[in-house]
Amino acid sequence: MRVVPEEISRIIRNVDSFVLMTHLHPDGDALGSLFALADILESLGKKVFRYLEDPVSHLYDFLPGCHLGQTDLAALQTFVVGAKGNIAAISLDCGDCDRLGREKRELLNLHPFLVIDHHRGHRQFGDYSWLDSLRSSTGEMVYELAMELGAEPSYTAAYNLYVAISTDTGSFRYENTTPRTLQIAAELVKSGVRPEEVAGYVYDNFTLQRLRLMEQVLATLQLFETDQLAFITVTNQMLADCGAMREDAEGFINYPRALRTVKVAVFLKETPDGGVTVSLRAKGDCDVAEVAADFGGGGHRNAAGFRLADKKVAEVQEQLLQALKKALG
Repeated sequence: MRVVPEEISRIIRNVDSFVLMTHLHPDGDALGSLFALADILESLGKKVFRYLEDPVSHLYDFLPGCHLGQTDLAALQTFVVGAKGNIAAISLDCGDCDRLGREKRELLNLHPFLVIDHHRGHRQFGDYSWLDSLRSSTGEMVYELAMELGAEPSYTAAYNLYVAISTDTGSFRYENTTPRTLQIAAELVKSGVRPEEVAGYVYDNFTLQRLRLMEQVLATLQLFETDQLAFITVTNQMLADCGAMREDAEGFINYPRALRTVKVAVFLKETPDGGVTVSLRAKGDCDVAEVAADFGGGGHRNAAGFRLADKKVAEVQEQLLQALKKALG
């Protein structure tokens, strides 16, 4: 049975140059998928521009090949001109074109524009899409694409794919982990990836500033509905007080989620421009993707999010609390 849509594989086989991109504030799946696919395409003799809105976060600067990511729009434009029309764009792990960032219009002008994503709440964009919400991660899809193209992943690609898959499955703990997910992970380990090394980089990577930030964030914990709903918050002032960066808060939501009674954990994050971003993580029957969709966001059943402009944390919390109470039934 064909896994990769024929149009996707045909375009990739026939085009010589590619611009790869992902969403704002990329996580392990986004970055791992991008750098893995770049390596796979280059192994097939393709030219690749790895476009990122911002430099790779210190949380993921261990990824092989991450130094090849570029943030310079002028360099991207030069690459596109040099391709003389023999070019395609590929968006990875991005569920909404608005999440492509401030250069969205420039990027969407590239054609053909291919989209590879596993988010259930995906909002259609691009010319050709491969969407599979049953996949654990975009990294898993990139592995399938490599198999379709007859490209055996190098150690660099395998390492990036393992990071992509393991981070998006919570180290294979979440319900999106399937037998195929574990089969692919096994193949990547056969390629030389060491799970304990990846785990060390992903989970044992705290700076003192990050630890102090976590202390302040966890102190904001509030529980509702007989301890089934947990809220934590990070403010711009906390970041400044701790000397921490915004990405240092990644993964903090897993701590309230780990409480035995909690069914949904919520992480409210102030943004520099006066808005609020919200991350939702669930256990059990509550579909947080549906909740996020009501606020203009999306995601998966157990992991979703959204962003609201010109809102205060307290206001967003109250609105979301009422929505989650209904979702819990």
